[in-house]
Amino acid sequence: MAVGTFESYRQRLHKMAPNVYMNGRRIGRDDERLAPGINVIRETYERAADPAYADVCTAVSHLSGHTINRFCHLHRGPEDLLAKQKMTRLLCHRVGGCIQRCMGVDALNALAVVTYEMDEALGTAYYPRFERYLRYFQDNDLCANCAQTDAKGDRMKRPHEQMDPDLYLRIVETRGDGIVVRGAKLHNTIAPYADEIIVLPTRFMTEQDGAYAVAFALPADWEGVKLVVRTASPFPRTHLQAPIARMGDAESFTIFDDVLVPRDRVFMDGLQDPRVTPYAGFLALLFAHYHRHSYTGCKPAVSEILASQGALVAEYNGIERAGHVREKLAHLIMVAELVYAAGEASARRAEPSPSGVWIPDEILTNAGRKLAGEQTYNEFCILADLAGGLCATLPLEADFYAEETGELLHKYLARDPAVPVEHVHRCFRMIETTLVSDLAGVMQVAGLHGGGSPQMETITMMHRYDLEELKGIARYLAGIQPELPRYERPTVTPRKVLERFRELFQAGR
Repeated sequence: MAVGTFESYRQRLHKMAPNVYMNGRRIGRDDERLAPGINVIRETYERAADPAYADVCTAVSHLSGHTINRFCHLHRGPEDLLAKQKMTRLLCHRVGGCIQRCMGVDALNALAVVTYEMDEALGTAYYPRFERYLRYFQDNDLCANCAQTDAKGDRMKRPHEQMDPDLYLRIVETRGDGIVVRGAKLHNTIAPYADEIIVLPTRFMTEQDGAYAVAFALPADWEGVKLVVRTASPFPRTHLQAPIARMGDAESFTIFDDVLVPRDRVFMDGLQDPRVTPYAGFLALLFAHYHRHSYTGCKPAVSEILASQGALVAEYNGIERAGHVREKLAHLIMVAELVYAAGEASARRAEPSPSGVWIPDEILTNAGRKLAGEQTYNEFCILADLAGGLCATLPLEADFYAEETGELLHKYLARDPAVPVEHVHRCFRMIETTLVSDLAGVMQVAGLHGGGSPQMETITMMHRYDLEELKGIARYLAGIQPELPRYERPTVTPRKVLERFRELFQAGR
């Protein structure tokens, strides 16, 4: 098959070995606490089978020629990047927040670019191996987590300098049949209900860090892999079922306890071949770059979700025409449109890599993601301001249906007589989920740090933007230099970025 079904995905989960740990116990993937997150992934399968969404949720594989789920697709041009961005935005609307599955497609695209580059430059054989894996991934419509962020230990020290060498995931043994790895990856959204875990480096590596220059993919229930999980979901409901009440999230602290990775699933091995070590930073950068471009789809959706809830509660509260309300809603709409526009412009300025996979413009992508991250808490604050404090003090749902209190609670929740009280109740339950549930807290932190905090976008942009050329404008206007060559912001091609990593590697930096 090429476009899979949710039922096939769920059956695969239920057949997996129980290596998920939560609150001190090992649990199966049929545990009800994982169901809200699995409901999010349901949308990625069911919309791909929905004719109304097929134009953005499916694509044609360049390997097989079959129609596949876009979450398994490599971007073959700007239109693919635009479709991925639009798909992400539309699906996030349906689940009330993060769609979660984008990490897998972002990792696949980064691996395609880097494995091809390594083979071209070094004569290695990683890309054909990756293509075989990709074909398997596409044919089965698999769902993947990307495990990138290491524990890191002392942030001022490089991997090989750490007190405990396992604080960055590393290769502890290279064998003929594969490699043995040890370490942990943190902040792994979707891991307990993913088919596969794709492991990538988290940073640039020096010559002494070869054991840490490693990339591979494994089934999520592979022997020696332990997923220690915390879930986040809305408050449980009995009476007022709604789409937002069914969705949730799970994050994994993913431990690799001397795990054997078969050779055909290894895509970078710096211990066996130190020549690939400079590519670790390139791979880390590219995954982050693709993932930040995905954020230019999901973060506008979140802004629109907040704006929609703010507009509805303002209507129910009778304040929708107040000037300050319109100003707050306009701010949310502005952020959504500017972040999406940055991603769209980035896709239109994309350039092809030698592998045939297209890479969006780096500065525009990071500018959009930085704006989204910096506005995260302000946007949630706007919704809290428009809703008032009731979303945090609303009595529990059961009290609205209890014999002694139900009628009274509905009486005092009433607003506009034209609006049914149940609609008001549903509105505030929705905002309760968005602002004060445990899921709300996770989503706010994720909005700031997911894909890299605003500080990381600042670092990336300032490393890529040529300030010397930019200062030429000021020198000309001040009369310091006589001529002003036609200035256009330079495009930083992937190959230039790779050359920079090679220079840093040779300099030992």
